[in-house]
Amino acid sequence: MNWTPREIVAYLDEYIIGQFEAKKAIAIALRNRYRRLKLESSMQDEVMPKNILMIGSTGVGKTEIARRLAKMMNLPFVKVEASKYTEVGFVGRDVESMVRDLALAALNLVKNEHKEKNAESIERYVEKIILEKLLPPIPKGASEEKQIAYKQSYEKMRERLKSGDLDGLNIEVDLPQGSGEFDGGDMPPEMIKVQESFIKILSAGQNSIKKEMSVKEAKEALKSEAADKILNNETIKREAVKRAQEEGIIFIDEIDKIAVPSTSQGRQDPSKEGVQRDLLPIVEGSAVSTKLGTIDTDHILFIAAGAFHLSKPSDLIPELQGRFPLRVELSSLDEEILHKILTQPKNSLLRQYKALLSTEGVELIFDDEAIKEIAKIAYITNEKTEDIGARRLHTIIEKVIEDISFDADSHKGERLNVTAKLVHDKLDTIVEDEDSARYIL
Repeated sequence: MNWTPREIVAYLDEYIIGQFEAKKAIAIALRNRYRRLKLESSMQDEVMPKNILMIGSTGVGKTEIARRLAKMMNLPFVKVEASKYTEVGFVGRDVESMVRDLALAALNLVKNEHKEKNAESIERYVEKIILEKLLPPIPKGASEEKQIAYKQSYEKMRERLKSGDLDGLNIEVDLPQGSGEFDGGDMPPEMIKVQESFIKILSAGQNSIKKEMSVKEAKEALKSEAADKILNNETIKREAVKRAQEEGIIFIDEIDKIAVPSTSQGRQDPSKEGVQRDLLPIVEGSAVSTKLGTIDTDHILFIAAGAFHLSKPSDLIPELQGRFPLRVELSSLDEEILHKILTQPKNSLLRQYKALLSTEGVELIFDDEAIKEIAKIAYITNEKTEDIGARRLHTIIEKVIEDISFDADSHKGERLNVTAKLVHDKLDTIVEDEDSARYIL
């Protein structure tokens, strides 16, 4: 978590072109969370996270910034879409479920960390179970010679197990029937407990099942049981609750979809304002019941994003606006930025397509002029039809190389060039016809 703002922005720059202001705002917000934890406990409670509202057209990088944050920061993180939530009484998801999702993300994060720390113990536990299946223990009271011989055989078998020599052998293992926990999704914790009680009653007396599998499969299957035996689940739950509360990030996408435009005639969808009012206490700070216990949302960082094509941030209820004091506007993508998106990021689309076709033994080369034309056509199409930002590049490149991709197996060992002529041959007719461009590109 100890990343400086410059380091955070530098990391995001490797994958997302431009949008410096948005990156800077998020970098500062994340660094302030680290700074807060350095304060005295009395001051920590007073420092609230400065939630962020990102405004920008679709495809300009809002969601990508969130996705990269999830990978770079070892923090509990969930992304939700505001349009999926409606107030109680309407079809949709209970807004509190986003906090329960965060609790689950924190639990998985902490559990994986503990598994890594105890990897050797887990491996030894699995080895012991498998070896006892392959080489049953000798009876008590066996002579010293037999005990020495058994130990020697055991060590040899253990070395063979480690090297993978025994992976093909089949053994019968006892696998746990289940922990009795029920994944209730968006159900309130009280309902989940009722469901778990029924499961425990129905599975009483069936603690494990016998299953025949290869040694290789058994190594993986028994890891879960080993982790449950070795790890302290209560400690993990407590740590997960703390991490969710102190370090959790909830990214709310499409928040503009629950805004009520001031120009709209009447309240055509009463659930929109209801969702905003349901969101308000969670963003302001409240206690939410989860399977892990109560999560206080006071210090969870909320990042909201929306295109705001049909509405404005001011169309959100004033109380919710006030809970997102930091606002950053992401700029639309021009031809130059689209060209950089194709060529500069570590995971650029061109690198992805080259890697995919290399699995067929095809070396795909994009000429510089072809790349420029792809960026130009993407920009023109965004201007003439709907502006979907960098997502337009996916559609255009697929159209350009569809024949190459389709016949890739027959071009094994060849080097194929994507030229500017090929780009124009594939796209000019479509681009000229606005109706075709709207439906195809």
